[in-house]
Amino acid sequence: MSPRELLRPYAAAFVSRFMQMLQYRTAALAGFATQCWWGGIKVMVFAAFYGGSAVAGAASPMSLAQAISYTWLAQGLLVLLPWLGDPEVAQAVRTGAVAYDRLRPVDAYALWFARSAGWIAARLLPRVALMAAFAAAVLPLAGLGEWAWQPPASAVAGMAFLLSVGLALLLSTAMVMLLNVAATAALNERGISAVVTPVVIVFSGNLLPLALLPDAWQTALLVQPLAGLFDIPARLYFGQLGGWHALGALGLQCFWIALLVAFGRMAMGRTMRSLQVQGG
Repeated sequence: MSPRELLRPYAAAFVSRFMQMLQYRTAALAGFATQCWWGGIKVMVFAAFYGGSAVAGAASPMSLAQAISYTWLAQGLLVLLPWLGDPEVAQAVRTGAVAYDRLRPVDAYALWFARSAGWIAARLLPRVALMAAFAAAVLPLAGLGEWAWQPPASAVAGMAFLLSVGLALLLSTAMVMLLNVAATAALNERGISAVVTPVVIVFSGNLLPLALLPDAWQTALLVQPLAGLFDIPARLYFGQLGGWHALGALGLQCFWIALLVAFGRMAMGRTMRSLQVQGG
């Protein structure tokens, strides 16, 4: 069997889930409106912080324009945050339909991974496009250019950013898969999400750019896996990582993807071997 034929069921699972999620246009618009609201609040907080102290602005590792662009960037990429598992998997666990995936002649982990990746990508692309149109185009036309989403530092930085976002999608999916496996083992995803959510929000850089946290923490913050969701793409976007440092950052994302996928496959194998489905 050729590699193309081997990948066909997983590609079909990705495309079908992607197209299914694109139908929820009202949910996408509601999420976009909410993210614009919170993004505006965070932008005003940054403007007050930087404007309140000239010393703070001069000593900061990020300029006000970068902090504002980071805010809109984070709002556009918000769905990459792995603070909850795939709801389709959670429902299958509750109803017992997860047993069907065990009977399919495909790799169960790869099938779930493809579905989850399609679920994330379908929510990501429309919101990024809407956020870019609003923050990069509408705000300057409205006379709020200083609060707008600024372009990348260079064309090379923009290309590195796009590559990093693609890796962030895979990294997010690998983390979601861990939540899927945990939900399968616990038979309920709510408690897991309650514990994971604050950790993800803080260490991904969504609450506050990691560069604004204490200097002594920077190395540890950069190498931990959640930095690959927001912080590394943003540093590449602003040109703060270039040359070998940019390649090292992309390599770090690849490392965490490979490690989390390997760990997720092992955890899923152990969970599925002990899984019991009751009913009839």
